[in-house]
Amino acid sequence: MAASGAGFSDEELAAMKQRAEELKAMKGLKGAAKLEKENDACLEAIDKLEGADRAIAERVHVIVLEEAPHLTPKTFYGFPAYAKDGKVVVFYQPASKFKTRYGTVSFDETAQLDDGPMWPVSYAVLEVTPEVEQTIRALVRRAAPGA
Repeated sequence: MAASGAGFSDEELAAMKQRAEELKAMKGLKGAAKLEKENDACLEAIDKLEGADRAIAERVHVIVLEEAPHLTPKTFYGFPAYAKDGKVVVFYQPASKFKTRYGTVSFDETAQLDDGPMWPVSYAVLEVTPEVEQTIRALVRRAAPGA
């Protein structure tokens, strides 16, 4: 809810500002330098998290790098994200970002999760149990088949 009762919330405005800063920071960078800066930004975003958000983001990071090593870490509105050819495939939105009761592992439109006329693209995650990890691994493999 926005402070004034209409428009974007303070958290949403901060996320939009963060995205603009991400784009500005990458301006003019290409190749390995851009990839390195994006990776560092992703790791920094994870390091800033606390508690369950940090534990989940760290585990998602490992899962994505193991299951889809062709995806490149970056940030997306300040969230740890993973992209193919510069387009986000999967990202973790921490609960703390918008003061929600759970974080989500979400898949952007480039993810290949299509399953008929309707399919889920966002999953609430309270903790990464062995079962949750297996589900995330399967989703990442399906969303981003090999290079």
